[in-house]
Amino acid sequence: MKSVLIANRGEIAVRVARTCREMGIRTVAVYSDVDKNSLHVLEADQTVALGGSTPAESYLDQAKIIDAAKRTGADAIHPGYGFLSENAGFAERVEKSGLIWIGPPASAITKMGSKTEARALMIDAKVPVVPGTRGAVSNAQEAIEFAKKAGFPVLLKAAAGGGGKGMRVVRNEADLEAALGAAQREAKSAFGDDAVYVEKYLEEPKHIEVQIFADKHGNAIYLGERECSMQRRHQKIIEEAPSAAVSPELRKSMGETAVMAAKACGYANAGTCEFLLDKTGAYYFLEMNTRLQVEHPVTELVTGLDLVRLQIEVARGNKLPIKQEDVKLRGHAVEVRVYAEDVLGGFLPSTGKLSLWRPPSGPGLREDTGMYEGSEISRFYDPMISKLIAFGENREAAIDRMLRALSEYFIAGVMTNIGFCKFVLERDEFRSGNFDTGTIERILLPAYREYVENCEVQPDWLAAAIALANRQYYTDVTFFKRSMADVQSGWKTAGRAAALNNHG
Repeated sequence: MKSVLIANRGEIAVRVARTCREMGIRTVAVYSDVDKNSLHVLEADQTVALGGSTPAESYLDQAKIIDAAKRTGADAIHPGYGFLSENAGFAERVEKSGLIWIGPPASAITKMGSKTEARALMIDAKVPVVPGTRGAVSNAQEAIEFAKKAGFPVLLKAAAGGGGKGMRVVRNEADLEAALGAAQREAKSAFGDDAVYVEKYLEEPKHIEVQIFADKHGNAIYLGERECSMQRRHQKIIEEAPSAAVSPELRKSMGETAVMAAKACGYANAGTCEFLLDKTGAYYFLEMNTRLQVEHPVTELVTGLDLVRLQIEVARGNKLPIKQEDVKLRGHAVEVRVYAEDVLGGFLPSTGKLSLWRPPSGPGLREDTGMYEGSEISRFYDPMISKLIAFGENREAAIDRMLRALSEYFIAGVMTNIGFCKFVLERDEFRSGNFDTGTIERILLPAYREYVENCEVQPDWLAAAIALANRQYYTDVTFFKRSMADVQSGWKTAGRAAALNNHG
């Protein structure tokens, strides 16, 4: 494997390219018209324009991507996450084209990438699963019948996806039909498949996921767990490893269950088993993501392993270089997903140019990004700007380091969630570890809203800095307050001189 085409964009494309470069592997980037000046394009050894602006016209066009690989002499394709990473048909097509697929076999993607098939496989294997329909529902009446039997609330979920796409919580029968239609349309748009199934919605669980790795020689291991309960709109924004709620005994039990799931479907390469953990300590298999996860850096930091390197070695046909007894967790890591979004406007994307970008640095920090100052946040793609990861000798040290980093992070030109994430990390609900998947919506978002509403708007240097950086003067008081809350926690202790220095 001397050349890899990375069939993705943004920070994950940059992340994969960096490991390839360390391994002496040439990289090929593909890009849409919107991404022609993106960082992943600038850092690759060779580039191919896919054309178009939408995912369907570019990163989801299988024929264009395989043609690009052949024209550039690539030996393999790495799909990153999202887009075609969990598309069994694409994986099979890649291999039939004589290329190496850096991911699990198409058969495993079919079994585990489809949430409904994965559930059925786990049920047959006697693994505890959340009560739900065995397969996708074909109409609203089927969903209603299950909901009446299981009891509301229920959760509608896209069978072919993840990341909160095609997902709806429904609390009464009157809302179910409309919610099902919306979930199906969103699933079709995001994954090309409108299949949706129904689960009983568990109130206030924790979301714990286990990273697994398997090779083509029958070896499989687990690399500890990640705590992913801090979510908004069913999408994670703060993750950490290990989980404060998982004991060594529970870690072993969940890990062995995840490995069993991998072996049951003939798995190879990186994968993640997701579980819901209730207050009694009981856990339920939720789904398996047959790809690298967005939050994989926290696992890398606490294990000392490069998961992309492991992916490539497994795809080459090599055995895993480590055994289960070699896996040792050291310290603690916290990851924050920095999004261009309006937190109090429903977490809606905030598009525009990064007119000013000052990321933090220092010991124990890592940032994965596909952006640079001047980059454009487009309406066509996910608005994540970067992933900021802090490592410490223990959980408290990692959180404190992340808070320091966020206080030094300044972005202008778009609204971000930096202020909100700092607010969350400072709260007792987070620091205690006593939170669940609904804590943000139920407690922290209302508290943040009150905090912003009580912010004093003054025509001081901060207001001037915001206006200057965004090249406009805000007349909307609500928008102005949100912008101030977004950055003032980062600059409130820096002082006037430091602020002026940041602006040059």
